[in-house]
Amino acid sequence: MSATLLPGEFADLEPFAGTWCLATETERYDTRLNSTLEEMQRFYDAIVPRAEDAIAYCDKFAVEDLPEDARNLMYLLYSMIQVSFPVEVWSQPRIPDTGTASLTCVIEPAL
Repeated sequence: MSATLLPGEFADLEPFAGTWCLATETERYDTRLNSTLEEMQRFYDAIVPRAEDAIAYCDKFAVEDLPEDARNLMYLLYSMIQVSFPVEVWSQPRIPDTGTASLTCVIEPAL
């Protein structure tokens, strides 16, 4: 594997790639639950301004033909979605008033 996970155009997001480029919903959810609000906020603040560019970059490829770096960028976008409610609405990693409830995905969407 190369030293970088993301396309060169997104080198500014590379510090978040090791934590947030996660292939499954379960991994993203678990990472969210095990992250502090401050960690999620830093990630969110970095990726939101780049989201449209990242989507445009990924859209250059058919989803079944995404190069590995573009696929990682897509995973980073998925993680942005995963942290958006905790950052924007709840101000905490868990959904308010859910106690120890958790989410388990039994089927992953394609890519």
